[in-house]
Amino acid sequence: MKSVDFNSGKIPNWCPGCGNFAIWNAIKGAIAELDINGKDIVNISGIGCSGKMLNYLRTYGFHTLHGRTMPVATGVKLTNHKLTVIVNGGDGDGYGMGMGHFIHAIRRNLNITYLIHNNHVYGLTTGQASPTTDKGLKSKSTPHGVIDEPLNGLFVSLSAGATFIARGYSGDLEHLKSIIKAGIMHNGFSHIEILQPCVTFGKHYGYEYYDERVYRIADDYDPGNFEEALKLIREKDKIALGIIYKVDRPTQEEQLPQIKNKTLIDQGIVKRDISAMLKSFA
Repeated sequence: MKSVDFNSGKIPNWCPGCGNFAIWNAIKGAIAELDINGKDIVNISGIGCSGKMLNYLRTYGFHTLHGRTMPVATGVKLTNHKLTVIVNGGDGDGYGMGMGHFIHAIRRNLNITYLIHNNHVYGLTTGQASPTTDKGLKSKSTPHGVIDEPLNGLFVSLSAGATFIARGYSGDLEHLKSIIKAGIMHNGFSHIEILQPCVTFGKHYGYEYYDERVYRIADDYDPGNFEEALKLIREKDKIALGIIYKVDRPTQEEQLPQIKNKTLIDQGIVKRDISAMLKSFA
């Protein structure tokens, strides 16, 4: 397969220079190299510029409400756990409105790949401060500067028990593609935070800002070391790119005997007689 095979035919309407173009190409390249058929993929998106992603991918898709990607992704995965489920959401969608769902999806260790596009602003609604905006930064919603501490999403997922944590950068497409491939191949919940400059409303965090700070994690780094992962996640002046933490743990799908060996959609549940069960509650 080639990445162009996953073009939906619709032309993306993100702002020129938006990091979403690179993310779009990285996703297409990853699933093409993994040779996954589009009919076996479900892309789920939240609200925001990242939410448009599924419109440009030739796969199945579901556009959810703001912050509600994880409940929908959970339902899809438990209904047919053979599907490859990829979620795209922004820092506001995932770390703001969707934070509660995010944490519990991590706890369950569903086999889902969650791409959080972090541009530090609410880009679609023209630049309000988001949960990851640095303290002191002025925006439309904080004209005197943000007074709250910024949220570290990777720290949250590490403490919640995520089995795959990584960070990519839309300014490094090939590296980002390799990270997304690894996340999809990982059997468990994959949290990939993508540094994605918003060139229109998030100019404080532009390509120049990241180019001066990002670096690739060394090849001899051990992603199974929790303490080392914690150090990378909490770095202040530098930003590590790559697979930060990776461990193996049974997924929720593997631990549910009802679906372990046969998907729910293959079980013909609509024809089952549950009258005996109902009588037990009478």
